[in-house]
Order: sequence, then C-alpha cells, then structure tokens
Amino acid sequence: MTTKADSRGSTRQELMSIDEVAAFLRKPKSWVYGNWRSEGIPFKKVGNQLRCRPAELDDWLDRQIP
Repeated sequence: MTTKADSRGSTRQELMSIDEVAAFLRKPKSWVYGNWRSEGIPFKKVGNQLRCRPAELDDWLDRQIP
C-alpha cells in the first residue's frame, strides 16, 4: 500500500479495491461482494464502488482471529 500527502501535509493511505481486498484475504471476489455486510468488512462506498482502508482491514482481520 502506498501513502500520499494531502494538502494539509498529513499522509493518508490509498484505498484498496475489491480486487485487492480479495487477494489480501485469499478469497474470491464474489465472496467479498457477497459477504462484506454480513462479515463486517470495513468498506466505504466511493461513488458506486466499495473501497477499504488497509489499516481498517488489518484491524478487522485481527478481530476475526481469536
């Protein structure tokens, strides 16, 4: 993942696409689309696309592992 500086000088992480999230989770893209709400994957709607912050995905994944 890359970071970019915003106009205030702080950095922000790039948002991950569905394809990137599926690859990261080692799940099919269809599983991610079908389960993001029920599994609580932390997506944000950007226009008509779902995007996810890498740090939020890491936090979510940590909560899934007992």
